[in-house]
Amino acid sequence: MGQPAEKPRRATVADLEAVPPNKVAELVGGQLHVMPRPAPRHANASAALIMEIGGPFHRGRGGPGGWWILNEPELHFPDPAAPGEAEAIVPDVAGWRRERMPELPETAYFALAPDWICEVLSPSTAAFDRNEKMPIYAREGVRHAWLVDPIARTLEVFSLGPGRGWERGPVHRDAARVRVEPFDAVELDLSVLWST
Repeated sequence: MGQPAEKPRRATVADLEAVPPNKVAELVGGQLHVMPRPAPRHANASAALIMEIGGPFHRGRGGPGGWWILNEPELHFPDPAAPGEAEAIVPDVAGWRRERMPELPETAYFALAPDWICEVLSPSTAAFDRNEKMPIYAREGVRHAWLVDPIARTLEVFSLGPGRGWERGPVHRDAARVRVEPFDAVELDLSVLWST
């Protein structure tokens, strides 16, 4: 009779830090996920979204201000399956209300969950974003989530329900002009996200 199989080693933050800088790395459930940098349509949608909401909400130009809107911030949360270890995920875009986070942290990551995240879906990351990362965002109390698909040209809207589960809102498409929480003070022209 053979030896029992060894449990696979859980990846740690040290493994995350060893990933080359030209890759995006995330640590979920003790597993290291390494992906290439975003493709052009993905990068365009992310950058356009930051420009559209950054002015009125991050800078207060033409809108209410009061937010930090950041590109690819690294988030560290306690790993519920391994006390003392962390999970590390990187949303494409995230926002914090300044009343909750008056100043940016000095660390290279954020331990405070954002108020809003946006994942820009690509064929290689969509399942991971939906099935692995969205439950973590809900568990950590992120109030709003958007999933942007630059190929299907859709914006899916989610809000956190009272039981810490996602409630799906509307799906906006193509060149719709929409007002979407938490940034509904300003109209968003979706066509700018799909420009190439």
